[in-house]
Amino acid sequence: MESEIQALQANHTWTEVDLPVGKKAITCRWVYKVKLKADGSLERYKVRLVIRGNTQRPGIDFTDTFSPVVKMSTIRTVIALAAQKQWDIFQLDVNNAFLHGDLYEEVYMKMPEGIPNPLNKVCKLQKSLYGLKQASRQWFAKLSVFLQHHGYTQSKNDYSLFLKHSGSHLTIVAVYVDDILVTGSDLAAILLLKQHLHSTFGIKDLGPLHYFLGFEVTYLPTGISLSQRKFTADLLQDTGFHTSKPAATPLPLHCRLTPEDGDLLPDPSFYRALVGKLNFLTHTRPDLSYVVQCLSQFMQVPRTTHLLALHHTMRYLNGTAGQGILLKAAGPPSLQAFSDSDWASCPFTRRSVTGYMILLGSSPISWKSKKQSTVSKSSAEAEYRAMSQAAAEITWLVRLLSELGVCQTQPVTLHCDSQSALQIARNPVFHERTKHIEIDCHFNWDKVLEGLLQLTYLPTSLQLADILTKILPSPRHHELMFKLGMVHPSASPSQLEGGGVDYTCIHYLFLFQSKA
Repeated sequence: MESEIQALQANHTWTEVDLPVGKKAITCRWVYKVKLKADGSLERYKVRLVIRGNTQRPGIDFTDTFSPVVKMSTIRTVIALAAQKQWDIFQLDVNNAFLHGDLYEEVYMKMPEGIPNPLNKVCKLQKSLYGLKQASRQWFAKLSVFLQHHGYTQSKNDYSLFLKHSGSHLTIVAVYVDDILVTGSDLAAILLLKQHLHSTFGIKDLGPLHYFLGFEVTYLPTGISLSQRKFTADLLQDTGFHTSKPAATPLPLHCRLTPEDGDLLPDPSFYRALVGKLNFLTHTRPDLSYVVQCLSQFMQVPRTTHLLALHHTMRYLNGTAGQGILLKAAGPPSLQAFSDSDWASCPFTRRSVTGYMILLGSSPISWKSKKQSTVSKSSAEAEYRAMSQAAAEITWLVRLLSELGVCQTQPVTLHCDSQSALQIARNPVFHERTKHIEIDCHFNWDKVLEGLLQLTYLPTSLQLADILTKILPSPRHHELMFKLGMVHPSASPSQLEGGGVDYTCIHYLFLFQSKA
C-alpha cells in the first residue's frame, strides 16, 4: 500500500483541495489480489486503490466509458501468422496502466485510508484511477498517441491493432487494456519499442508469449497451440465436476431444449455464471460454440432441464480438459471458409442456426454459431443466409490480412453443402422462391462479382462447420475435432500432424468422381 501511494503521488494523480460547494466526493477503497502463474504457483501479491465508479453521474463525472480491445479473431490471426513466418512473439504488461490516462472531467475523491488528512481535504483527480468509468478509455487514448508518435499506424479494421512498416519489415502491436502483444519481422524495432514503453509508462517485460488473457500458448514442432487448460481445470474444480464421469459429446444426441420444460431454478445465478464461463472457453474451443449458443437462450429463466444439459456439458469438459486449437506453422497463409446451417432446428421459434469456420492455411482463426434472426422458408434460404454471414467475416479478414502484409492472390474459397444455395448465390434471379429474401443476403453475389469469393460445393461428410450447427454422434464429432487440429498439447507428433485437411485436393477429387 505504501509503494502504491508513492507511485500515485509521483504520477501526480491528484491534488489536495477543499471540496467546492455543490460538488460530491466519491469514496474509494483498497483491493487486494493474489496473482498466479499459468501453473497455479504464486507470482506476486497485488494491491490497488480503486474508486467507487458506480456512484459517478453521467454527464457530470464522466461521458464516454468504453475502451476498444483487440478482437479474439485478430489475436488468433496474428499468432497464426507469426507461427507461419517464424516470428518471435512477446508479451508486455504495463505497470499501473489506468493511472497514466489524462482526466478531463472534474472528479473529486475522498482521501484514501492510510494518508493523514487533518485538514479534511479531498483529492481532485488529474489522472485516471482504477474504478473510474472512463479510466480504460483514457488509458487507451494515451497509449494510442504514444504509438502513433513513434511511427505506428492504427488499423482501420481493428482499432486496438497498431502496425509499423519499415522497408520490408513489419512490427505488430495488439492491445487488450494493459496487456500488450508484440511480434513482427524486425526484432530491433521490437526491442526499441520496449525501451520507449518502459521509459514512458514503466512496463514488465514478460518475455516470449506463454500466458495471455487466460490463453496458454505452447510452442510445438508443428506450430503454436492455444488452450485454456488452467481456466478449465479451475472451473471443474470449483463446480465439483473434476471427478464426474466424462461425456463423449457436449450435449446428448437429439437433445431438444425448450423454455417451458422443467421447473424453474430457485437460484439462476449459478446457471448464468457457468454459461458465461463456457462462453469464454469458446475462444479456443470451437466444439463448445453450438452448445453455448443453445444454453445461453435460457439465461433469463433457466429451468431444471437446462441445468441438466449444462451438467452434461461440464462432464464433456472434464473429458477434454486441456483441449485447444493448433495454429500450424506449415502451409500458405491463404484463407478458406466453410458455412453451414441447420434448418428450422429451434423447436419453439423454428429459426435456423448458422455456423461458419474460417481457416488461415489449415489453422482455425474465426468461427461462429448463431441462431438466425428470421425464419427461413426453405433449407436453401437458411444456407444462403449462413453464406452471407460467412462472406461478411471473410471480407473483414481479407482487409485485416492485407494490412498484415498477406494479400489474397486468388478468390477465397467458400465451401457450402447446399447446391440450391450455391445456385441462388451465383444467379440471384428474383422469382417466386427467392423474392422474399432480404437484399442484404445478396451480399454474396456482390463479393463473387468482385472476385473476392469463389463458391464451391462440398459434401456434408467433409463440412467442417457441421460441428457449429448441431449435436453430432460421437464418432463424427471427434472426426471433425481431429480435422480442425483440436488436440491436446501433449499429444504425440503423429496426432499433431494428423489435424487439418487439404480441402483443395478433396474438392477436385470429388469433382472427378462426380464426372466419372
